[in-house]
Amino acid sequence: MKKIVCYIMLLLTTISQYACKKDLNALPPQAKVEGNVIIDQKSAEVAMNGAYSRLAVVGTSLSVNSTTYSIYHEVTPAMYAGWMQYGFGQVPDYINAVTPAASATLWTPNYAILNAANGVVEGVNALADSKFTGTRKAEMLAEARFLRAYAHFNLLAYYSEWYNINSAYGVMLRKESLQLSNAAQARSNVKDSYDFILQDIDFAIANAADTRPNYYANKTAAKVLKMRVLMLRGQSADYGSIITLANEVMANTNYQLEASLKDLMQVKGLTSKEIILGITPFTSQVGKRSRFEFIQSSVYLASPQFRKLLENDPRATWMLTKATTSTQASIRDSTYMSKFFGPKVEESYVFRLSEVYLLKAEAIVRSGGNLADARTLVHQVQEKAGITALANTVNYLAVENANTPALMLVEIYKEFSRNMVAEDGIEWLALLRLPFATVRQLRPTIIEQKQYILPIPLTEFQLNPTIGEQNPGYPRQ
Repeated sequence: MKKIVCYIMLLLTTISQYACKKDLNALPPQAKVEGNVIIDQKSAEVAMNGAYSRLAVVGTSLSVNSTTYSIYHEVTPAMYAGWMQYGFGQVPDYINAVTPAASATLWTPNYAILNAANGVVEGVNALADSKFTGTRKAEMLAEARFLRAYAHFNLLAYYSEWYNINSAYGVMLRKESLQLSNAAQARSNVKDSYDFILQDIDFAIANAADTRPNYYANKTAAKVLKMRVLMLRGQSADYGSIITLANEVMANTNYQLEASLKDLMQVKGLTSKEIILGITPFTSQVGKRSRFEFIQSSVYLASPQFRKLLENDPRATWMLTKATTSTQASIRDSTYMSKFFGPKVEESYVFRLSEVYLLKAEAIVRSGGNLADARTLVHQVQEKAGITALANTVNYLAVENANTPALMLVEIYKEFSRNMVAEDGIEWLALLRLPFATVRQLRPTIIEQKQYILPIPLTEFQLNPTIGEQNPGYPRQ
């Protein structure tokens, strides 16, 4: 019982530190996310904003209130994929050797989202429909369940054997807000994990608003999340569903590919019509910049592998910048990942339209479709980065010459990596969807499939002994 109480206090402390207003900047100090403070639509909106603050991982960075999303959703997966490295020495993330003692990086923030989202679901469901205007009650439930699906999906992708639908090693699903009675809980199997995630997403697609400011989830964001989930599940019927969803999103005139990838990242940011869901920073924060460019004590750099990936690619001229001004000798003459540099550096992107094009291309290939159709989609994305038959023949021709499904999937993975590196783990999961032999060739630090996922954190076994077995191949401690 003492362990259960400690577990509850640890999670409640984690999830109740910060909240935010509609632009994720600052809720009043009394803002909460627990369902029992939801008494009307206004208080429900406050709780919902608190749940979005968990998505943004609101905290402090360099002693300033900040969205710290980039630590968990940008830098860490990019290191797993081999495209970023720590500036002051090798770390386990970069060599795919994370231990249970250090594997909570993506565990804790996602369970914080779940508790907040569940609080909104329970609180809103408890209110009469008359407490809400129009369809807002159903829309709020859709947004909360979207956030719940997003968090469960991350836990599935990073801590569960997502690649084996029959595996017992799925997600510890949190379907209700954390209480003393449900704190100790076992994990579900993989199939049930996928099923529950998709139930939440389908509810969001059916009930979310068609349009919302792009720091909130809407019907389109739910469709893109479903595409991610189905691509990871990878059952034969999933690919047709992905293509259908992609066509629906691409037909939505509210969104369009940005004419210049550089302008999207460094000039337009969240104002671009390509962004489907993003993270709005605090106006005073500099924390994300400090992770990509040395400011005070830490920095993450473009790896030699990523620099090689961008050889003969016009993106290298602005996505890579020599770190020649640092006073730290250990990173002098190293290379910054300068993709986000400029006035939009603190903004982050959860979903954007380029991913939809590339996921559709991948689904076409995996479903046995016409390679020419997939090739066209990849070229449409490449064009926005300055890669055309005339302007960049090397990478353009690599796609043109990919004349088998296996070769085309590798080229799609490379475009995911060049275009969407450090954006919510997209490049990491695209790598792992390739055949294991190909993964080993492209990422030599992965020598066993167990490295596709992380071990369950040591603290979880200490506080929740009923969770079940550790992921195969890993010790409990």
